Order: sequence, then structure tokens, then C-alpha cells
Amino acid sequence: MASICKEAILKMGAAQLGEREGPRSENEGRPDAKESADERETAALRSRLDRLSADLGAAREAPPSGGAEGSAPEVGSIGTAMSLGFRVLAEFVSAVVVGALLGWQLDKWIGTTPLFLLVFLLLGTAAGFWNVYRIAVNRKGLGP
Repeated sequence: MASICKEAILKMGAAQLGEREGPRSENEGRPDAKESADERETAALRSRLDRLSADLGAAREAPPSGGAEGSAPEVGSIGTAMSLGFRVLAEFVSAVVVGALLGWQLDKWIGTTPLFLLVFLLLGTAAGFWNVYRIAVNRKGLGP
């Protein structure tokens, strides 16, 4: 695959060399000078391509430099803050919703329409606040 790419780039470079108009210097007007100039430019293209191929190979072999792939966010980073915020939100909302659903279902079974819904909604809200408090207390020693 790499040799095909090298050949294509060299052909493109050779095609560009043939498209230029007129000699650049006094020696380029002669056929032997043009051939040597073409050979020099082809050699320069080849060396650049070899350097780029070596750099690309080194970059592929190097370990990833962090990012989102498989590494946990650092303490104090924006990723950690967002993760904590979404966790707090999810735990609070889920506690309130579960409390409301339990109260609604009990009211439906027993027949006391708003009583258990209100009681379990308040209990779910209290449980949600307790979860948020518990997360905040555990988080104090980890950073700013």
C-alpha cells in the first residue's frame, strides 16, 4: 500500500515538473540539464516522502497521548466536573421520579388518590437530596 502511494506521489510530482513553462536558469534549457534537474527534484520528492512515511510510522507506533480513549479524566478537569454534575443530576431526578411512581402506584391500588403520591414524592425528594449530600461529602478530599 505504501509503495503504491509513493509511486502515485512521484508520478504527480513528475507530472508537475513537466507542466512548468520555460527554463528557470540558463542551464535548464538544455536537455541534459533538464534531466538532471528532474532527477534532483524527483530525488527531493522521494526523500520528503520517505521522511513523511517514517514520521507516520512512528506516530502509528506511539501510544495515544491521553484524550477520551480509555483514560479517566484528571481530578480538577472539566471532564471530571461534568461527570460529577451529570451523576448528581441523575441521582436526584431518579430518586424523585421513583418516589412519585411508587406513591402513584400505591394510591392506585389502595384508592387514596393524592395521599401516597405526595408522601412518596416528598420521600423521593429527601432521598435525592441525601444522595447529593453524600456525593458532596465524599468529594471534598479529592480536589478544589
